[in-house]
Amino acid sequence: MEYGPMKVAGLGFKQDVTLASLREALAAAGGSDGLAAVATISDKADAEALKQLAREYGVPIRAVPADVLAGIDTPTQSRRITETFGTGSVAEAAALAAAGPRARLIATRVVSQDRTATAAIAEGDGP
Repeated sequence: MEYGPMKVAGLGFKQDVTLASLREALAAAGGSDGLAAVATISDKADAEALKQLAREYGVPIRAVPADVLAGIDTPTQSRRITETFGTGSVAEAAALAAAGPRARLIATRVVSQDRTATAAIAEGDGP
């Protein structure tokens, strides 16, 4: 059976992020239409606000290991993020990694107004 491209939202966020901030960043990146999953770095995949967001949109959370993110080249480059994670944008790298090997970004990183959440959207053939 043929499936169309899979859309994944990559999310980067601070420890104290709220559901509202994640929602706002995702909306700014293009929203939840057609979303197959949300993705983030493994050690943040069980954050309560992220679990609430995934439940709200009825999508799974894809946890991406830090060493996988570290190898991904992203259009957006944050020096602090690069020094910490080895990639320019956790949101962009997580979206690309979770959307599959030939994924491409359809929305580069956007930041919530309170600066606690970032979101990017990638499209690919799936893992």
